[in-house]
Order: sequence, then structure tokens, then C-alpha cells
Amino acid sequence: MSGKETPGTGTVDTATKKVFVKTYGCQMNVYDSQRMTDALAADGYCATDVIEDADLVLLNTCHIREKAAEKVYSELGRIRQLKEERAKDGRETLIGVSGCVAQAEGREILRRAPAVDLVIGPQTYHRLPAVVKRARGGEKIVETEYAIEDKFAHLPHPEGRIVRSRGVTAFLTVQEGCDKFCTFCVVPYTRGAEVSRPVSQIVAEAERLAASGVREVTLLGQNVNAWHGEGADGREWGLGELLFRLAEIPGIDRLRYTTSHPRDMDDALIAAHRDLDKLMPYLHLPVQAGSDRILKAMNRRHTAKEYLRLIERIRAARPDIAMSGDFIVGFPGETEEDFAETMRLVRAVGYAQAFSFKYSPRPGTPGADMADHVPEAVKGERLQRLQALLTEQQRDFARSLVGTEIDLLLEKPGREAGQLVGRSPWLQPVIVDDAAGRIGDIVKVRITRAGPNSLFADPVGEIGAPGCAEATKGVYV
Repeated sequence: MSGKETPGTGTVDTATKKVFVKTYGCQMNVYDSQRMTDALAADGYCATDVIEDADLVLLNTCHIREKAAEKVYSELGRIRQLKEERAKDGRETLIGVSGCVAQAEGREILRRAPAVDLVIGPQTYHRLPAVVKRARGGEKIVETEYAIEDKFAHLPHPEGRIVRSRGVTAFLTVQEGCDKFCTFCVVPYTRGAEVSRPVSQIVAEAERLAASGVREVTLLGQNVNAWHGEGADGREWGLGELLFRLAEIPGIDRLRYTTSHPRDMDDALIAAHRDLDKLMPYLHLPVQAGSDRILKAMNRRHTAKEYLRLIERIRAARPDIAMSGDFIVGFPGETEEDFAETMRLVRAVGYAQAFSFKYSPRPGTPGADMADHVPEAVKGERLQRLQALLTEQQRDFARSLVGTEIDLLLEKPGREAGQLVGRSPWLQPVIVDDAAGRIGDIVKVRITRAGPNSLFADPVGEIGAPGCAEATKGVYV
């Protein structure tokens, strides 16, 4: 549930107009939720984390997980009851559905959940203030056509205090959509074709983030390393070149990007990992399976051997890099030998972190219509074996860091008094005593212990550059 109440910037009474946003899924949805909140702020809405106080409830949805739409409809049933209770007190409540489920379901949402007032897709949320105004007038609205205009150019810029309230790290979407058409994936249908933002627009947003105290920026895209935007010199730039330009911005001390496709990992991007100190040594590079037969059925357009050779090249360029990945278990037709090949690939790579899931069909994707679907019990058993191996590798990597000294960006208070939490260069949460510095500082620490999900550390030497002591982070689900 999205996080903080902040004053609106419109001319109407913000005390009577509050928006509650519940965010599902990926980092891009977190970014989109923030930008929708920014757009509504210009119309007099302020954010609240108390749904009962909200005049507008937005569900920003994700379609990647199994039965995603059904979970949204279940949530809408609960929100409908809230809407009815508020109506008894004469308080209007608008309900909106945005994101990928909105794009996929469209008017079906209004049919199945009549209490919903507006449905808006991920390519049209820059129109949200106008859509909300129409909905307040009693109109039921579905906006899921792909926008002709550049939505990013139409979104208002958040005030510095709002950016600061979100913390010292930030997401920045540079690319949307995907042209790969993997047979298991709905993204090309819900997010559309690949679109890249121009360099000038990305740099301007990054400079605003830096001016507000952000020290680490993660570039986002459904296929982020396919980004190819127009540079200031009129040439088409690749992601490697963009990273070098962003590293020049004063105040930006760390850069990351996600999510990538092996086919788009070019020489310039690998060179950026070698030459750019601000680019963190962590790479999420999904492979999905280790069997060439299954990779072909998935339309991944690379082989297991090609993936492994790519990993070798990346590690040759940046020996301390930590690899992360995604795996789908039980894709239609997967045999025990196919699964064994996945396990062999995992052992060959040695992942510091990875995400793994049972295959579940998505309506409208080629995979849903394939024959030889794997029984659920078999998928579950294979997933347990894979996750056991991945967990072992993750713990081995964490233990290998004990005794080493690292630079730690302090991000937020810990769960217990006297603690601060930051992220290692390899993205693990690291817990340290709050005497180490302030939120926003980059401090030298020595790793003393590796827990199941976190590292523990002691400060070493002097603290880093001054940070933003008042910064806090929002919470999303």
C-alpha cells in the first residue's frame, strides 16, 4: 500500500481529496504509482495510507502472477463495501484500476465490478487527472488505447520535498514495452511495443532526483538493455552510453538497471560494467530455463551455451559482479531431463540471487495453447529442488562476504531501535548501528555476519558524504 500523506499542490481543499494507491508487482509499477500520485497532486489530491480516508482508491495491478485478475476482483469486492459505507455518510469514493490487469481486462472490469469508476492502462496514466474529473461527474471510463503522445512529457514533476520523502534511492523508467514475444509472457500485449525515452528527458529527470537528495538511481524497463534513445548529438545511444552520461550528474553516486534480456547485452554495456565505477556490480539477467529445447519453445532466441558464454564475458569484464536471474519451472513439454539441464546451468553460473516460479498459463499467450502441460504436482516438486539449490547459492555468496569491507549507502531506519539499513553493491540489505552515519551517507563497513536474508556490519573509519537525515521510504506490496 502506498506510503505517505503529503500536501497537495492544487488550489482546491486538499483535506477533502485524498488518494490511496495499492501497488502490485514489479518496480515499474512502483514508479508508475509514484508518477500517478504526482499527476493527481496537481489536481489537489494528496496521498494517504489509510484507505478509509480516501476519496479515490487506485489499484495499480500486475498481470505476471497466476490468477492476477481474480485477486484484483476479490480486492475490488472489499473496496466496494468501503465505498458503500462511506456513501452512507455522504462521502463520495471513486474506484480506479490501472496497470496491466486494466490493460488486459478493459471493460470486463466494469462488467464484473460495477463499483469501479475508471479503468486506465499503463500507457495512458498521464491522462489520469482528466479521467478522474470525468468520473467525478458520473461517467464510467475505460482508457486503454495506446497513447500517441509521449506520456512522460505530459507528467508533472514532483516537488523536491515529495521526492525526498521517498528516500535516497529512486527508480527511473527509461524504456517500456517489449518486442521479444516470449511465449509465456503477457508484457507485449499489456505494455505494447518497445519504446525508449530520449536522453535529454532521462537526464533531466535524473538531475531533479539528484537535486532532491537521491544518491542511487535504478533504470527500469521491461527490456531495459534494449533501450536506444536519441542523444543530444542526434545519434541513437545505447544503454552503456546512457549510463556514462548519468554518471556525470553530481550527487548520483550509484547506478543500477533492470530487467535485461541476454540478446541485448552488447559490448558497450559490458564495457560500462568494466569501466564505470558508479555502475554497481550486480546484474539481473533472466535465462528462464537451461534446456535448449525449452528455450526454443519459450521463443527466448538464445541457447544455454550462448547464455553461459555471455556470463563468462561479463565476469571477465567485472570479476566481482553478482548474477541474478529468473527461472520458470514446468513449461509445457518440460521433461525431467530438461529440468536437469536447468539445474546444471544454475550450478555452472552460481547465482547470488534468483527468482523462480511454476509456469502458469496467461490467456492470449502462445504458451497457454501448447500441449503437454506439466502436472501441478510435478511442477511443485521441481520448483522445490530448484529453490533449494538457489537458496544454497545465495547463502554461499552472502557468507563469502563476511570479513570484507564494502561501501554502504544508508537508506532507512532498521526494524529495531539503533539500527540503520542500507544496500550492499550487490543489492543485499545490510544492517548497521545508527552511529555509522545518517540516511543518505555512503559509509565504509565491514561485514561481520550473514543472516538468512540480510548481512550485518560494523562501521570502519570515517563516515561518507553528508546525506538526507529526514528521508524515509514508502511501502508497497
